[in-house]
Amino acid sequence: MPLDVIFLGTAGATPTVERNPPAVMIKREDEMMLFDCGEGTQRQMMKARTGMFLDRIYITHFHADHFLGIPGMIQTLAFQGREKPLEIVGPEGTENLIKAMAALGANTPSFNINLKEVVPGQTIDYGDYKINVIKADHGRKIQSLAYVLQEKERPGRFNREKAIDLGVQPGPDFGKLQKGQTVNVEDRTIKPEMVLGPPRRGRKIVYTGDTRPNEKIRSASKKADLLIHDGTFTSKDKTRAIETKHTTAIEAASIAKKADVEMLALTHLSSRYSKNYLPLLKEAKRIFQNTIVPRDLTELRIPFPEKNRDIEVKGL
Repeated sequence: MPLDVIFLGTAGATPTVERNPPAVMIKREDEMMLFDCGEGTQRQMMKARTGMFLDRIYITHFHADHFLGIPGMIQTLAFQGREKPLEIVGPEGTENLIKAMAALGANTPSFNINLKEVVPGQTIDYGDYKINVIKADHGRKIQSLAYVLQEKERPGRFNREKAIDLGVQPGPDFGKLQKGQTVNVEDRTIKPEMVLGPPRRGRKIVYTGDTRPNEKIRSASKKADLLIHDGTFTSKDKTRAIETKHTTAIEAASIAKKADVEMLALTHLSSRYSKNYLPLLKEAKRIFQNTIVPRDLTELRIPFPEKNRDIEVKGL
């Protein structure tokens, strides 16, 4: 099952020629979700050829660079004749904000907008994966959230030969066992654990939004396949990072190392690093080697952990 991450916007508060405002897309099989939606995100989706079959938008906080793309997104989807509802998830105040923004367009959307306000510690269950809501630290005057996409455990590998030895015939009973159901063979009951290996963990992606280094995020990132972290400044601007409640590349790399993640992606870059991001990358790599600084439209494909494959990177 594909799990792809597309960086549609990697700039900080100020967009540049090279970088759009914040927006990260995750595509999981036939689902498409956005984490933040800066200005022009729908155009970035067109450039990335993702399609416009968007299911959900998750807002981290109400600084304009993270949500001003929503009115344009709604209008574009409406012009395309969308009928499927769009879900928008965010902190307290999301409902009032989105209703006001939707009213800015001259056309009433052709689809319903379902609004969901969430708080830190909350979990949204989508069946075979969930979204955990984590508290970020972007200042006392604004509620800022981080999100963790965590796939649930999958059954272990199916031992076909052992199943046959136990008298199970290839066919529907194989499928039942793989789904965790028992089957009967003559006078015996064959349980899934008799033919399945240990459960296999799902993939995990963490998106921090804007934040200072945060113990809750570090804890939630444990063994993540991908940590997408605020990496606005280098260490020479640490005072500025503290004042504006952002993170330096070294600080983000330290979190990645402590959390033992597979890969760190630095985003929300200060405009001074829009063209030359090497100072950020070099600082981070001194602490955590498997760090990348995505460009706009960089794509990642996250493999299942048991595949023992590296994360595929395109357009870096």
